Amino acid sequence: MKIEDVRRTAYSMPLTNPSFPPGPYRFFDREYFIITYKTDPEALAAVVPEPLEVAEPVVKYEFIRMPDSTGFGDYTETGQVIPVRCKGELGAYTHAMYLDDEGPIAGGRELWGFPKKLAKPKIEVESDVLVGSLHYGSVLCASATMGYKHRKVDHDTVLKSMTAPNFILKIIPHVDGSPRICELVRFHLEDITLKEAWTGPAALGLFPHALCDVARLPVREVVSALHYKADLTLGLGSVAFDYMAR
Repeated sequence: MKIEDVRRTAYSMPLTNPSFPPGPYRFFDREYFIITYKTDPEALAAVVPEPLEVAEPVVKYEFIRMPDSTGFGDYTETGQVIPVRCKGELGAYTHAMYLDDEGPIAGGRELWGFPKKLAKPKIEVESDVLVGSLHYGSVLCASATMGYKHRKVDHDTVLKSMTAPNFILKIIPHVDGSPRICELVRFHLEDITLKEAWTGPAALGLFPHALCDVARLPVREVVSALHYKADLTLGLGSVAFDYMAR
């Protein structure tokens, strides 16, 4: 293989058998279960990197079911998203993500810089309750419940939250272990079709784990819960801040 062939074909590893195809990445019937909760302000400030600023002392704990997505297939993920402010603009910072499919783990980390790790999240309906759980190996790390489709939610309110900018800290090390890429990435969800949105009573438990540290941002009070489905495209990002620039 010639040098020009490598330059022309390289976009992911392994070179001749990549873990995911080129985008765009479209998701159909993407299902969200989100519990917003109050947490410890000091714990929150310790994990949000400058130049982002904590907008309010809350965290959105998200379960996302992806039954049909181009390139990435069928998988489930969960994690914590923090409302932030960047140069006066409100957005969301993705702090942690856990999922059960190698393709979107590789793609998420290599393209955008999503902080993805392999684990076993699940969303299911048990009688009249929507249930989300996260196991890291055999250990339960998160448990969420919500009354199933108790009250409809205004679609414009949900769409507004979905179209806000998202931020991620992308880190790729050099061969000597030092950071080669360290940048704040900004991206948006695009071409959104919101199909349904619901709320209801909810509860959330987060449990300590050495390698799955969702409990680092403890639950002080559940504020609200949201359950909705949408079709959307995951837009590619731009660099909002380069930590390596002098």
